Amino acid sequence: MDIVVCVKQVPDTTNIKVDPETGTLKRETAGTILNPFDLYAIEEGLKIKEKLGGKVTVITMGPPMAKEILKTAIGMGVDEAVLISDRRVAGSDTWATSYVLSKAIQKLGFNVVLFGKQAIDGDTAQVGPSTAEFLNIPCITWVKKIREISDKEMVAEMMMEDGVDVIKVSLPVAITVVKDINSPRLESLKGKMRAKKYEPATWTLDDIGGEELKSGLKGSPTRVKQTWSPQRDFGHAEIFQGETDEKVAKLYDKIKAIGFIK
Repeated sequence: MDIVVCVKQVPDTTNIKVDPETGTLKRETAGTILNPFDLYAIEEGLKIKEKLGGKVTVITMGPPMAKEILKTAIGMGVDEAVLISDRRVAGSDTWATSYVLSKAIQKLGFNVVLFGKQAIDGDTAQVGPSTAEFLNIPCITWVKKIREISDKEMVAEMMMEDGVDVIKVSLPVAITVVKDINSPRLESLKGKMRAKKYEPATWTLDDIGGEELKSGLKGSPTRVKQTWSPQRDFGHAEIFQGETDEKVAKLYDKIKAIGFIK
């Protein structure tokens, strides 16, 4: 069983600062950590390996310093780790990130691909499903439990607003997991010793064949025009007097006047 876990280096949310000029995150002033949701994906990958055998490989895309989060995964018991680092994909949006990850996953070979449900910095939850789309495999999001898994198929519980859906799917498959799925193990002493000496493989676009991005034909299609922190304007409350019907009519007229109702 070839199990691939995609992880991300994210800013430490306890020490975040925003550039007042641009409204963008000052990443250089914040420490970095392994995206917390990805710990659950790593743990589930290890549990699958313990049940079925095989190999767990963790991959990330980022600058050279992202090697440190890969070493955390090695300390937990992951077999191998790969860093995709290339200046040509710096500042990638979710489309480009998913494309690059899919190319690396194809090179590794895979039966199951795992992601945390989202990253705490972007919160888009797009990379898992998008990567699956590039790989042309099914994707189950918000998985809270894997009921059954074999080398041919998986039965999983998908968290929904009104309960859970139980889904049976053939492998290969991609899943994104929620915190309910398990309790991530700590790094073992043996794992930490291995991680200290371990050097993750580093790949560039040339190693994975990202032709579209290398040629410049398809870069990141998303462009951030402006970001800002919302400001609340206090002290402008209006109280409507009268009977209920009168107050409703006044409220309706007010909402219509500011353009919310046509």
